[in-house]
Amino acid sequence: MGASDSRANWYRTTAERAAFVVVLALLWEYAIDIFQIKAYLLPPLSRVLVTLWSNRVVLTEQSLVTTWEILLGYLSAVFGGIALGLAIFAVPSLTRTLYPFIVAIQGIPKIALAPLMVVWVGYGLSSKVLMAFLFAFFPVVITTLGGLAGTPVHLVEHFRANRASQWTMFRRLQIPSALPSIMDGCKTAMPLAVIGAIVGEFVGADKGLGYLILEANASARSDLLFAALVVISIVAGALYWLVELIASRVWWRAL
Repeated sequence: MGASDSRANWYRTTAERAAFVVVLALLWEYAIDIFQIKAYLLPPLSRVLVTLWSNRVVLTEQSLVTTWEILLGYLSAVFGGIALGLAIFAVPSLTRTLYPFIVAIQGIPKIALAPLMVVWVGYGLSSKVLMAFLFAFFPVVITTLGGLAGTPVHLVEHFRANRASQWTMFRRLQIPSALPSIMDGCKTAMPLAVIGAIVGEFVGADKGLGYLILEANASARSDLLFAALVVISIVAGALYWLVELIASRVWWRAL
């Protein structure tokens, strides 16, 4: 595929996404009148946009708080998850002992741990970072292990036939082979980190977008609530796009 074809595909994809956003916005705006929906249940888009602008300072300040929580939790989950996945795969005793324990913990609803995080570390930054970490950590571990275990058998046999050491095989074959799965796990983990940070703010916080949503709900400000939701969606989309950019522009060129 040439550069012109790639550019044409990019323009087509951008146009389709823009058209979808416009159609969704029009449906949101006019469905209120068509179906006689009360504004306190679903405010029209125009009102939400006005609220976004009039509360832009507050929304920006709170979004920076939440974004910082997300990034700290996400980066901790990515580096910790990859390191633990590599260790479990490389050390057979950890596969037999630690991996089943991780699978068991994964089955615990993370939202049930949020009050415990507040009790342990308080209402500050740490509890929200821990929640973002817990939500994002396990997918990274699982996809790292899956990618390592999915190394093509014929390539493993080729390395063994050439008398490559286990370390050489691990570093030169299994880790590069697992990178696509690892990056899929990192992409999956990003929205989960957003959810984790917001859940942490719901349970105990005095700032952040989750806290702002609770305040708007308590004061029956549905327009502000939806404005905060729009900002959360923008933050989540921007961070996910950043992860995709890193995956396509940095990681693969480094190999």
